[in-house]
Amino acid sequence: MSERINAFIPLKGHSERVPNKNLRQFHGGPLFHTVVNTLNQANSIASVVIDTDSDEIAESAGELDNVVVVRRRADQIGDAVPVNDLIGSYLERSDDTHLLQTHSTNPVLTVATIDRAVETYFSTPGMTSLFGVTRMQARFYDWEHQPINHRADELLPTQELPPMYLENSCLYLFSREGFFERRTRITANSMLFEMDQLEAVDIDEEVDFELAEAVYRLRHGD
Repeated sequence: MSERINAFIPLKGHSERVPNKNLRQFHGGPLFHTVVNTLNQANSIASVVIDTDSDEIAESAGELDNVVVVRRRADQIGDAVPVNDLIGSYLERSDDTHLLQTHSTNPVLTVATIDRAVETYFSTPGMTSLFGVTRMQARFYDWEHQPINHRADELLPTQELPPMYLENSCLYLFSREGFFERRTRITANSMLFEMDQLEAVDIDEEVDFELAEAVYRLRHGD
């Protein structure tokens, strides 16, 4: 693999639904160490950039190899700040032409998937972004109880239903140029990158933390 890019991880100190999430112990170290160590093993990743508002996270990140810590601007501190704003702030201060963004809350993400995503992105002409999705074949309804991908009076086997794709927040790849067209990581010319459902576990609630731990033990044998 010839293309190597930087990876960007936003890490705030405060966490509403899972307290102290980013520093919580996960298999022998703070949660965010897991994804950083995985990124550092990927052939496609040059270095890891951690954007944070936390002194404790910044200090802990200093224990890791190949990490650059970027301190968050004062006007971008808070739970309501969109990730796209943080990415834009970083890109305005860097010369990255392409970037991969992920989260500490995706600890089951694998080296193989990271490298496959980067290779897919750079080998697909015309694409300026790629993002991870989980394929789902089930009967979906909207908030008004209306069927989305099926007919309620025709109970087709779920495997025959048209698939739906859930944005799983595991990884995003995008070009600098594509991002600044709309200041968003999902650009006008984007592609879906299908991932294994268990690998795509995203820690958003307490139960997700328990699930991630169980899957990690299953995959790593410890």
